[in-house]
Amino acid sequence: MLRAAGIFMRILVVEDYKPLRESIVQALREADYTVESAAEGRTGLWHAQDDSFDVIVLDIMLPGLDGLAVLKQLRKASVRACVLILTARDTTEDRVRGLDCGADDYLTKPFALAELLARVRALLRRRYQQLDLAITIGALTVDTCGKTARSGDSVLDLSAREYALLEYLALRRGEVVTRDDIWKHLYDPNAVMESNVVDVFIGLLRKKLDRHGLTGFIQTRRGQGYMLEKPD
Repeated sequence: MLRAAGIFMRILVVEDYKPLRESIVQALREADYTVESAAEGRTGLWHAQDDSFDVIVLDIMLPGLDGLAVLKQLRKASVRACVLILTARDTTEDRVRGLDCGADDYLTKPFALAELLARVRALLRRRYQQLDLAITIGALTVDTCGKTARSGDSVLDLSAREYALLEYLALRRGEVVTRDDIWKHLYDPNAVMESNVVDVFIGLLRKKLDRHGLTGFIQTRRGQGYMLEKPD
């Protein structure tokens, strides 16, 4: 069964303390992220090595393989996900070690879930080198904070799934995005990709853009995927 992620971002949570792990996962899913989790280091490393996650929330004190060892292996394997380290240790030396091992941010326990979500949002902007909250491509503006899109002053009537697809293409504007990438980020990454489901949703989104004078913004690269850019 097809499951929409609501928003395209994929997040991995690696935390051994079950109540905290479940709280983080629930908060992230309620924020419409696609989330997977692991309770120990080796399992987390196995999940992360396919490099399909945008952010990894990683506890340092993990059974089997600790968080810093996991982080070192991920960076050695050139995994591009931004990593938010969680730890009960609050010394400058501990923070420096985590950052030097390749972490992008550091959050000390206990913490408020609202702060964790804010840090995840900041890392997602960094992941796609998008410092502004709005992405403007010609007459198209995608508001990543308000989760809306406009053509000039006209707001596009998009479903959550259509918006998620447009935002993902906008963050990767000018790049060819494969169907497999779209499937992993917007739909159930554990399901077998249906042959034409991505093409169908691209078609539906194109029709919405066309109605607002944004014809030609989504371009097909035959045999490769799709690209969002201002047409010539």
